[in-house]
Amino acid sequence: MEKEKVIVICGPTASGKTALSIELAKKINGEIVSCDSMQIYKEMDIGTAKPDKEEMQGIKHYMIDIISPDERYSVADYKKQAKKAIKEIIEKGKTPIVVGGTGLYVDSLIYEIEYPEIEFDENYRKKLEKEVEEKGLDFLYEKAKKIDEEAIKKISPNDKKRILRILEIYHATGKTKTEQEKESRKNEPEFLYKVYCLNMDREKLYDRINKRVDIMIEKGLIKEVEEIYKKYNEFPTAMQGLRI
Repeated sequence: MEKEKVIVICGPTASGKTALSIELAKKINGEIVSCDSMQIYKEMDIGTAKPDKEEMQGIKHYMIDIISPDERYSVADYKKQAKKAIKEIIEKGKTPIVVGGTGLYVDSLIYEIEYPEIEFDENYRKKLEKEVEEKGLDFLYEKAKKIDEEAIKKISPNDKKRILRILEIYHATGKTKTEQEKESRKNEPEFLYKVYCLNMDREKLYDRINKRVDIMIEKGLIKEVEEIYKKYNEFPTAMQGLRI
């Protein structure tokens, strides 16, 4: 049986993914599945560059505004719900267009990676956070490097969220993130993913990112963050992505 085709548009921040995907959806009768780990959160609109109704131009978007900022959300959660959205679009006779800048989410779909449901260990997380405060993030980066050198190659030394993830996976399962991904990639992808990655001159891209930040500030980013902080007591995963 021939697999259903799913278009994937990925690329760095401010590379034009949103605008391109909407124009494409209009031309090929498509609907969009967001693949952004921050746009899933309600009320976090400006800081995540979430498209508003006007920008969407009538194109239905899935996986946006689905959970509260104080809820914990995993890659496994995303994969399950995103695949459900893809099937819903196909059943309508339309073309699913997956759009995103979160590589882990994209990989979970196109490589059919099964990330195990790891029980969150609050005490271990506090221990890691304390080590960051006392010894710096570089200490944990080197610690993660000794555990999973392959995974750490893809991560910035400043990416606290993903460094902690490597350590927590190993702590909870006794297996490295790389080992788990290799084991899970034995599964055949359910859909035929056609992946297109946007590229742009680095200098031009940085200029676009800087302008985007200026626009966010003008739109009220600081006020948005302040209001979220006042409303919620904790942010298990939401604020980590914004480095706040």
